[in-house]
Amino acid sequence: MSDETPICSAKGCRADAVWVLAWNNPKIHTPERRKTWLACEEHREHLSQFLGVRGFLKDVVLLAEWESPEVPQAPVPGAPGAS
Repeated sequence: MSDETPICSAKGCRADAVWVLAWNNPKIHTPERRKTWLACEEHREHLSQFLGVRGFLKDVVLLAEWESPEVPQAPVPGAPGAS
């Protein structure tokens, strides 16, 4: 990993990313393919809704968990697929 802190994917935002939004477009990606957007606390809900209304959002995971090979990736409560 580089020394640079990952930043939020929201347009114009330069805040540190806290969340990974894993998604795919079923019209062009295979089901197992995951693209990612990063989100700060402020933009997590907005970006999740943007992907969710299109049926693209698959998981919302803390960035620290996504990057850690020891921790299994689990959906965040309230995200699609969460119990």
